Amino acid sequence: MTTVAEIAEIMESRFPPALAEDWDVNGLSVGDPGAEVSRVLFAVDPTLAVIDEAIEVGAQLLVTHHPLMLRGVTGVATTSTKGAVVHRLISHGIALYNAHTNADAAAGGVCDALAEALGISSPMPLVPSAGDAAQGTGRIGMLPGPTTLAEFAQHVAEVLPATHHGVRVAGDPDGLVTTVAVVGGSGDSFLDTVRHSGADAYVTADLRHHPASDARELAALGDGRPYLIDVSHYASEWAWLTAAAEHVADAAAVDAVVSTLNTDPWTARYGA
Repeated sequence: MTTVAEIAEIMESRFPPALAEDWDVNGLSVGDPGAEVSRVLFAVDPTLAVIDEAIEVGAQLLVTHHPLMLRGVTGVATTSTKGAVVHRLISHGIALYNAHTNADAAAGGVCDALAEALGISSPMPLVPSAGDAAQGTGRIGMLPGPTTLAEFAQHVAEVLPATHHGVRVAGDPDGLVTTVAVVGGSGDSFLDTVRHSGADAYVTADLRHHPASDARELAALGDGRPYLIDVSHYASEWAWLTAAAEHVADAAAVDAVVSTLNTDPWTARYGA
C-alpha cells in the first residue's frame, strides 16, 4: 500500500516546495505520514463540504490547492471553522495535504493548467523563477488565431466551471485578441507586468476596483490593451485538479478522484 508520505513525495517532486512564496504554507497539515492510502480526493478548498465528500468517496487523503491554516491559529476547537475541519478529518482517518504557490509556479501546475484549458499554445512564465525560466508566476502565450474579446470571453466562460461570479470583461468587445496572459488566483498585483508584456488580454481572478480602473486608464492612453477578463478565484484554479490527480494516479497505486463540488463562496447573482 502507498502511504501519505509517499503521496507527499510524489507531489513535491512535481511541485517543488522551494518554488513557494515565503509567506505561504504547504505540505501535510493533518494526518499521519505513515498512514496507508488507497484513494485520494483532489479539491481547490478544504471546506467542510469537501471533507464530507472525501468521507463519502472513501478517501484517506485530501489534497487541496489552498491551505487550511495559512495564517496562525491558537486553537482547533470544533466551534471554529478550522477546528471543525481538523476534527472531522481526524475522526474519519483522513489526512490533509496542500500545494499552493509552489503549484502555481511549477511547470505543469495551476497556471499551465489554466493556460491549457483556455487554448493558449506554448505558454511561458509571465514572471520566470530565478534560475529556471520554465517555471514562475503566471503564463503568457498565443491563441490558435485572432479572436474578438467578446468571443474569447465567451470561450473562457464555456471551458471554466460555471460560477455565480461569472466572467467579467473590461475592454472593447470587438477588439482582437491573440496573445493572452493568465495568473491563477488573485492577480491584480501583476497588472503592470502584464501591461509591459504585450498581452492583448489578461485572465485572472479577484481584480479589485482601483487596480483594474488604473489599468484601464493606462490602457486608454495607448491602444486599449490589455483587456481584462476577471473570473472567480475557484474557477481559475480548478483545471489544476485533474492534472495533479493524473500525476499522482500515474505515479502511485492509488485511485485519484477530482472533487465535483464548486467551492466558490458566492451562491447567487442578481441584475445585469
